[in-house]
Amino acid sequence: MGFFDGLKRESKQNQAIDAARASQEQDAVPPLEEETSYLERDIEEVEVQIREREGSSYEAIPMQPLKSYKDKAPVRHVIGNTKIVAIINQKGGVGKSTTAINLAAALGEMGKQVLLVDLDPQGNCSSGLGIEKSLIQQCIYDVLLNDVPIEDVIIPDITEGVDIAPATINLAGAEVELVAEMARENRLKDAVGSMRGRYDFVLVDCPPSLGLLTVNALVAADKLLIPIQCEFYALEGVTKLLESMKRVKSRLNPTLDIYGILLTMYDSRTTLSKQVVDEVREYFGRLVFSTPIPRTVKLSEAPSFGQPITQYDPKGRGALSYIELAKEVISRG
Repeated sequence: MGFFDGLKRESKQNQAIDAARASQEQDAVPPLEEETSYLERDIEEVEVQIREREGSSYEAIPMQPLKSYKDKAPVRHVIGNTKIVAIINQKGGVGKSTTAINLAAALGEMGKQVLLVDLDPQGNCSSGLGIEKSLIQQCIYDVLLNDVPIEDVIIPDITEGVDIAPATINLAGAEVELVAEMARENRLKDAVGSMRGRYDFVLVDCPPSLGLLTVNALVAADKLLIPIQCEFYALEGVTKLLESMKRVKSRLNPTLDIYGILLTMYDSRTTLSKQVVDEVREYFGRLVFSTPIPRTVKLSEAPSFGQPITQYDPKGRGALSYIELAKEVISRG
């Protein structure tokens, strides 16, 4: 057999092998259109099985409307003197909203009735408690600018013992719109004042500024709770806040005073945190709450699940710290 005869025979063998492989692939893998139809048929069969098992139509569950104040569960104890506390610091990122949510929840679990007023246009308290903002018909903006009674915007029983007056992005324009209003500094005071005797505590989450919204909170509040983070420049801006408090106290709210200083984002492993704690305690003395709030991952995660830390991680360091803080708040009267 010559060289070319060998090549021809090898070529025929290769062709046979290729034909056999093509036949196997054709049998094993259907065309894309057939594969897609098989997948759709399997999905339909699964859907039919689910419908037969559940005995109901396969439909998306619609979002439930938010409850109104008239749907509030009855209060089981006698409300004493209502304490209105503004949680305030002109710096952002110091834990105001985190403290507002979790302190309210801790107080509620201790049998107290709490109204949480979200006065921050970012609406972190509202979203952090799982409220779907697209369902909010009216918010604290309408109370301040449109003379809507605060009862009409309150969402009751958002968690045990806690109601909330939510905020939406509409509140961002309130700073400008309030300028032209009569008695602009007293809008929140007049609204929240009607809630005295219905709640043990009214907690106001303030925006990170010293604008008219914050001034409204200063005028409405009995006391101030000031979160200070255990980081560099911790006391930066607090002096200016205290000056604003003194001006409001002398002209608009003579009873305004500091309820307490709360140390947040505390990390016992770092020297810096310990130095900040010593510095703040030296500056403010007995006003500082003895319970610092630790820096934990769980505290950061809880808002994304729409839960306070006392529900999301009830046995963690964050929850235990806010429970101890709530006990201190109650003991201070």
